[in-house]
Amino acid sequence: MLRLVAFSLIFVQILEAKAQQDTTTQKLEEVLIQENRIQLPFSKQNRSLVVLDRRQLEVSPAKSLNEALSFVPGVDVRQRGVAGVQADIGIRGGSFEQTLLLINGIKLSDPQTGHHLMNIPIPLVGIDRVEVLKGPASRIFGQNAFTGAVNVITRLSSTPSLRVQSYLGDFGSKGISAAASLPIGNYRQQLSFSSDASDGHWYNSDYRVRNLFYEGGAQLNSSHQIRGMVGYTDRTFGANGFYTSTFPDQWESIQTNLTALSHTYKKGRVQLLSRAYWRENEDEFRLRRSDPAFFQNNHTSTVTALETHGTYSSKLGVSGVGLELRREAIVSSNLGDHSRELVGVFAEQFVSIGEKGEVRGGLYSTYYSEYGWKHFPGIELGYQVSPALRVFSGAGSSFRIPTYTDLYYRGPTNVGNPNLMPEEAFSVELGAKWAKSNWRAELVLFNRASENLIEWTRGTSREPWKPQNFTSVNFQGVESSLVYQFPSGNRPITIKEFQLAYNYIHASLEQVPGLESRYALTALRHQLISGLLVGLGKKVEWNTKLRYVERISMDPYLVIDTRVDYNRLGLLGIFGELSNLGDADYIEAGTVQMPGRWFRAGVTLNLN
Repeated sequence: MLRLVAFSLIFVQILEAKAQQDTTTQKLEEVLIQENRIQLPFSKQNRSLVVLDRRQLEVSPAKSLNEALSFVPGVDVRQRGVAGVQADIGIRGGSFEQTLLLINGIKLSDPQTGHHLMNIPIPLVGIDRVEVLKGPASRIFGQNAFTGAVNVITRLSSTPSLRVQSYLGDFGSKGISAAASLPIGNYRQQLSFSSDASDGHWYNSDYRVRNLFYEGGAQLNSSHQIRGMVGYTDRTFGANGFYTSTFPDQWESIQTNLTALSHTYKKGRVQLLSRAYWRENEDEFRLRRSDPAFFQNNHTSTVTALETHGTYSSKLGVSGVGLELRREAIVSSNLGDHSRELVGVFAEQFVSIGEKGEVRGGLYSTYYSEYGWKHFPGIELGYQVSPALRVFSGAGSSFRIPTYTDLYYRGPTNVGNPNLMPEEAFSVELGAKWAKSNWRAELVLFNRASENLIEWTRGTSREPWKPQNFTSVNFQGVESSLVYQFPSGNRPITIKEFQLAYNYIHASLEQVPGLESRYALTALRHQLISGLLVGLGKKVEWNTKLRYVERISMDPYLVIDTRVDYNRLGLLGIFGELSNLGDADYIEAGTVQMPGRWFRAGVTLNLN
């Protein structure tokens, strides 16, 4: 592995230094980041932020959003199986409960458990880009954005188009997905769906995943715009090793519904965004697949929310205020029936200091029906040292309330704790971004001091897992990344993009004698990511990704994935993917043995 990295670095250094400006880099600088607050272009962001655009998603050797995120530095993806069946997403050493997922700014957190975080109804083919915000995001998005947030962005096109993709692969895997843009006059709409299935890569790991997503919107006049979306996902799978190794015949079936409607008003210096959304998640779980009477859970969780956000531009900068009303409820055969409400208010200010500096600060305050008022202040500062170099720093508080599983679960291997306190943290970061010609680089140092961290523990293997609060846990880390996008040319073999990233995290949490920890000690310690995109002629693209992962108390592993596309943007294209090229033996989550080397191939149809 070290030889591969060294060779890649030498290869980059000997290439021509005077390269033309890359249009992809230009486009990235101009992207308006879709936060739920004051929206700023990528070039003005004083946070650690990664944007995956449509091209990156299409050429990535990934079969789902989960796998695409695994190539983002600082993001820890712990999959249970493949093709997006289920995965836990952590950022900067945080747990899967401490990351917030959004679709176009709409929060998808589930009050039952964070294991349902990635139950999104949008197939990969229907996503325009993904914004990954690393660091405390509670001031921007509220609770659950404890260590960061992932915002999935879709796009309503003014031109008709159709993209269809189908594949076959090892383990009896097969699937089809499609995304169609169907504008009618001033009304724009997109419909996407996908269906994936497999016999499974080991015992009781078969799955069927189906997604359906519709979005429409119209510009009513120069000031008013409406937008609505409806989504549905159905995931049914054998869950061997998902939650315990004691019962290999676990089985689960999950259906998630999402409905949202938003209205945007823009006139002069004023902008208002109002929206309402509803999310329902139905979860049926069995410890023995063919014997529901042995042990079965049925949960139905619902989230209903109203939000309004406003900004006003003046000589003092950009001012923002907003209000959020949210109700979470669950009806469960195991957890009982519960509900809770929150009211959130926020205010923030963005100010330019001279021509090179900016300050953005604010406060998000939330009233919880169970915990009273909580406040999340935060501030970010940035300074453009030169046209190529920007330095930034920030600090902020974050907060997470326990899920209903944390509080009330009852089972033979897991027992909840109704006395849990919410998690709290204060984080600081210092970083630098450098972009010149076709080069982009970033270096970030961060520290997160956590209080009342929730972790599942047990005394002996005969005892059930039970969550408890840890008094104080600190996380310190460094993140570094380098990307070079090569100038286009007429050479038969062209290196299009090279990526290298390394991240290190130190956690003060250590194994307590006589007490076994379930999640915290599986957090990232070392992460190395490398990628190379090669063009062969005018129609072939070959993308290879390498991931080296070492966790606090687990064996390290190296995974190499590769994908070849022919005529990706043409009328008819073909592709092939080879996952885990080195046939690594590894586990990412639970006790699920991930598949060894496996292959899939398919065709793509584009109509524009």
